[in-house]
Amino acid sequence: MKKPIKLKLQKTLKIKPLKPFAFDPTFHKPDHFTSGDNYWEKGIRWQTWNWQDKSLGIKFSNKGMTENPLVEIKIYAKDKLANDFVDSLIEEIKYLYNFDLDLSDFYNTFKKDVFLGPILKKWRGMRPGHPSCLYEYLIIGMVLQNASVRRSVQMFKALLENYGTLLEFDDKKLWCFWSPGKLRKVNEGDLRALKVGYRAKSIKKLDDYFLHGLINEKELRAKDRETQMAELLKLYGVGPATVWYLLFDVFHHWDFFNHISPWEQKIYSKLFFNQDPGNPVPVPKLLKYFERYEKYKQLTVHYIWEDLWWKRKNKKIDWLEKEIRL
Repeated sequence: MKKPIKLKLQKTLKIKPLKPFAFDPTFHKPDHFTSGDNYWEKGIRWQTWNWQDKSLGIKFSNKGMTENPLVEIKIYAKDKLANDFVDSLIEEIKYLYNFDLDLSDFYNTFKKDVFLGPILKKWRGMRPGHPSCLYEYLIIGMVLQNASVRRSVQMFKALLENYGTLLEFDDKKLWCFWSPGKLRKVNEGDLRALKVGYRAKSIKKLDDYFLHGLINEKELRAKDRETQMAELLKLYGVGPATVWYLLFDVFHHWDFFNHISPWEQKIYSKLFFNQDPGNPVPVPKLLKYFERYEKYKQLTVHYIWEDLWWKRKNKKIDWLEKEIRL
């Protein structure tokens, strides 16, 4: 294992998200596969973060309550950080974890929904959230393509441990994502040796694309959805399934829901129609089912999906384990 770079605490801040805000289901998503770049325990998340080519360690701590939220953010780095650097990082964290998302209309509209209402009450204040920039999310999306969860975990860990940076902070050793362009001297053969298969070509082309500045995430965030989709689909190896995830997690479109993967089709069939995953409900019927949730279709799916995975975290669900194959 590489020798870790030891980081020092450089900054401590406290941020007040828009209420209601539920810390644990926002900062910990049990459906996200483990990768060695974060660690969670109740009320705390340790996360590595590559920001402006600096490898950072971040400790998020819950210092409030759902109706009176307060999040403490401790930033660890090798060297002192400029104030404008810290300010830009905090704005990015607030964006990716949706600190300012107003959930009131969503809750009020569907609080009496027979299926969704109890889930909204149970997970009140949960936000969609993740720590990945567009480049990182695309790499993750590529290792998720056509693979079991176990296989995806193996591929991503191999990439992270070969091209990432091992950091040590607050008594934790975690891997930090590499910067775009890090793979410029890496050939496809090197990537294939890590057993990523056909994805080697896609990963290499993606890294080159970002290295040459052919896509700008911040500018793309300001574009309309159709433009975002068109630009993302230009990327080699990026298909409709990956774009669907990106539009929700990275670009915050809560309504866009037009794709269901075969794996998710099986799970939704069991969840909503109690139908054997081996004989799933047709995708058009599933998509039509979610039309009732209108401009919050994808946000609804997020709540229902996370509820299922939190149940699995606390209790084995036999039919789901067969589909996960972790």
